[in-house]
Amino acid sequence: MEEIAISHADDDVQLIRRMLNEYNFRLVQPDNHEGLCLVVRRGDSVIGGLVGGTYWNWLYVELFWVDENERHAGLGTRILARAEEIAIQRGCQNAHLETHDFQNLGFYKKRGYQVFGELADLPEGHTKFFLHKRLIDHRHS
Repeated sequence: MEEIAISHADDDVQLIRRMLNEYNFRLVQPDNHEGLCLVVRRGDSVIGGLVGGTYWNWLYVELFWVDENERHAGLGTRILARAEEIAIQRGCQNAHLETHDFQNLGFYKKRGYQVFGELADLPEGHTKFFLHKRLIDHRHS
């Protein structure tokens, strides 16, 4: 009988990722996933940043943070706009990300992101939102 065991080994994670990619790429065109990490420093301090990547002509924002003392001054807008600019240069036409109700859903909506799904009680008593944005409108190209 098989054993289902918890693993903390990076090699196991990479193996599972590779095997899933091998399966996926038999069904869809492989794509060159390219990571993206933007960091904003003031002196020796990091005051904001974004981690994500681009794949299949999409920008994915995985992590996005701005120091609480720097919020509401436009830094977040500039970071997100720079990520979108880089994504467009890489051929992306769309973007997607996730956020929670205790984060700043309104920030993304003001920048053109639209909610396409949500999960209630993640975490309990809160909602997780899934958003997307069209970066390029081919009707005007």
